[in-house]
Amino acid sequence: MKALVFRYSLPRLAATRILAAISPRAYFGPWSSLRLEEWPAPSLPGDDWLLVRTVLCGICGSDAKQAFLRGHRDNPLTAVISFPQVLGHEAVGVIEETGRAVADRRAGERVVINPWLSCGPRGIEPACGPCQEGDYPLCEHFTEGRLEPGIHAGNCSDVPGGFGEFMAVHESQVFTIPDGVSWQAAALADPFSVALRTVLRHPPPAAGGPVLVFGCGTLGLMTIAILRMLHPDVPVAAMARYGHQAELARRFGASDSLPEDAEALVEAVGRLTGAKTLLPWSKKPWLANGASVIYDTVGSPASVEAGLRVAGTKSKIVVSGVEAPGRFEWTPLYFKEVSVVGSNAFGIETFEGRRLHAMRIYFELVARGLDVTPIVTHSYTLDQYREAFLALHDKDGSGAVKALFTFGEGGRS
Repeated sequence: MKALVFRYSLPRLAATRILAAISPRAYFGPWSSLRLEEWPAPSLPGDDWLLVRTVLCGICGSDAKQAFLRGHRDNPLTAVISFPQVLGHEAVGVIEETGRAVADRRAGERVVINPWLSCGPRGIEPACGPCQEGDYPLCEHFTEGRLEPGIHAGNCSDVPGGFGEFMAVHESQVFTIPDGVSWQAAALADPFSVALRTVLRHPPPAAGGPVLVFGCGTLGLMTIAILRMLHPDVPVAAMARYGHQAELARRFGASDSLPEDAEALVEAVGRLTGAKTLLPWSKKPWLANGASVIYDTVGSPASVEAGLRVAGTKSKIVVSGVEAPGRFEWTPLYFKEVSVVGSNAFGIETFEGRRLHAMRIYFELVARGLDVTPIVTHSYTLDQYREAFLALHDKDGSGAVKALFTFGEGGRS
């Protein structure tokens, strides 16, 4: 099958970084670790697995970061992944084949993929504590069982991801796409579920002024849409880098726009919250109080520091995005007793008093009228992968927010 493959090679990585200083196209040139290849169609690792023909697969921010080599070799997660990798984990498709032990699935069924390679797919019994609680991204066994190390489809050498024409998935990893839900809407179940977890587990206070959303890419816009649907009375102020993102943020329910410049941000949040501005010797202002909850979908040193400067006392910063680490000023963390918490992907969540998988909650909300498909701005075939990633690299010029790879029928819905 045709697949987009990332092979780890230090000489290739070094050469690509050098050449990319001249042009970003070098990330997809002859020395690139990312190539379109012929890859063996996946076999089923067990009788409780299925073969799915890919119809659409979203390009996650993590895929783009990997393509553009935005990371460090000392990343702790290198302990729980394996190479080579067929990338992609935001996939939807059609069941082609079922293993002998699969009883409640049939060929031809439209499904969305929950990509986590936790205890169930690995054949580990009893499941670890997090998996028993439905916290699959927190699984304790990502390096064990019948599969090579890997957190999810797309970073495990045994389990090709959605940037290939077929995927092998465990029966626990598929959810039926309801009738009437388009392929495009279904392909957003994964990133929506990531944002949903942040809001369900860290909701805004009933009364506490505006909440802030840093970043208006896919996760940020999804977060705004969820806040507007579940907490319609809470004002949302959003920080967007580009004009087309700001327009979508307003469309999804943001009531105020925030500047990216650090000093202007402090001034803007001070006006929204009535907090006093303090000016230290460094001339970098910060607020004595500020926002009660900040959803940081960027996760860069600059965004975390900015959040600490405008956070309120005893407030919370929820970090769901991730960028390469670096130094930042974190004195306000202890001084204002700010809680900085991470939010990792999705699993079984509590919604309206029920315990449901986040993807099921997404489809419930779609049935109630939720529509986040306006964030899909670009679609490409796998042969056009260079153009796809370059569009995401230059979002200001391309107007890209969410890009999808299409395989046949997915481009028609």
